[in-house]
Amino acid sequence: MDIPQLAQNSLEFPDIYQAIRERNGFVAFGGDLSVARLVAAYERGIFPWYSEDEPICWWATSPRFVLYPKNLRVARSLAKKIRNSKYRITLDFCFADVIQNCAAPRKNEAGTWITADMQKAYIELHRQNIAHSFECWYEIDGELLLAGGFYGVLIGRIFCGESMFAKYSNASKIAFARSVEFLAEKGIKLIDCQMQTEHLARFGAEEIDFSLFEKHLAEYKESKIELAREIICGSI
Repeated sequence: MDIPQLAQNSLEFPDIYQAIRERNGFVAFGGDLSVARLVAAYERGIFPWYSEDEPICWWATSPRFVLYPKNLRVARSLAKKIRNSKYRITLDFCFADVIQNCAAPRKNEAGTWITADMQKAYIELHRQNIAHSFECWYEIDGELLLAGGFYGVLIGRIFCGESMFAKYSNASKIAFARSVEFLAEKGIKLIDCQMQTEHLARFGAEEIDFSLFEKHLAEYKESKIELAREIICGSI
């Protein structure tokens, strides 16, 4: 399989549709994780995904797994927990902690795709107000602790979700449900989930063809939304 290599002195990417037809969405390898390249990639529907012992790999999956915020579904059991549990949801209170928790090895998994270089790159995106984190806090033994959360990249009115974690029961689910509601109020039109998961399907995420995703990017990427550190909601 002949896979294109990115040039260091150019932010151009190879043809996405050829990558989808011939390489299951594997667009290219190489390049770097600079802010300029990452933004150029996300604006075209491309994202980095690779392991520690691999070169940087760039993907554009089709079908694309997305959630239209208006189609958010919250299971009755989770809705009850959201109503009755004590928690606090925040935006951008501790981005570095969130991405580090997301990078921690999962049960029955070895290693992580969120490498040290990836963490450094997305922390820089956060410093430039492009990447954002949502945190769920629980009060444990009188202390407010980071219980779960997720992070992603904001491209116009599209929020590209990257990863989530939970240290305590339901924390990532509560963070996701309340944060999607918040993003919808801010004018976000689409949550890019990238690849299909059962977990996100239960929230109403669905597969669409990459061509439709590309149309959404063209429509929404130039319409800027500003997100800033704040307490979103909660009872503690």
